[in-house]
Amino acid sequence: KLGYVILFVPDVAATASFHEKAFGLTRRFEAESGQYIEMDTGGTALGFTSEAFVRQGGMAFASLDVKGNPPAIEIALVADDLAAAVARSAEAGAVVVKQPEIKPWGQTVAYVRDLNGALIELCTKMG
Repeated sequence: KLGYVILFVPDVAATASFHEKAFGLTRRFEAESGQYIEMDTGGTALGFTSEAFVRQGGMAFASLDVKGNPPAIEIALVADDLAAAVARSAEAGAVVVKQPEIKPWGQTVAYVRDLNGALIELCTKMG
């Protein structure tokens, strides 16, 4: 069972605030240190932890980069009103990568990048 997905970010509070505004997520846990915030997604949690905290633990990683290509992973969020979800994310500062498009399997999918450059898929429910 997938418990949570965590992104390493330079500013945990700013990232959580962005995801609240852009995608309507709410915080379900916030560490007192401010180095970790977990968002409620209705299922698997989406967490943000401080890059500095991870580096202190001796772990190497490639940072997210707003200007470069996104890493080979995406976070998919299902929306009831996809057009409104894309518009809301863009108003909050997300960069729209691909406008909504109906895929061969019948799902409509759009892509945006968050303030750190993470790739976020906004999509309709399957089936």
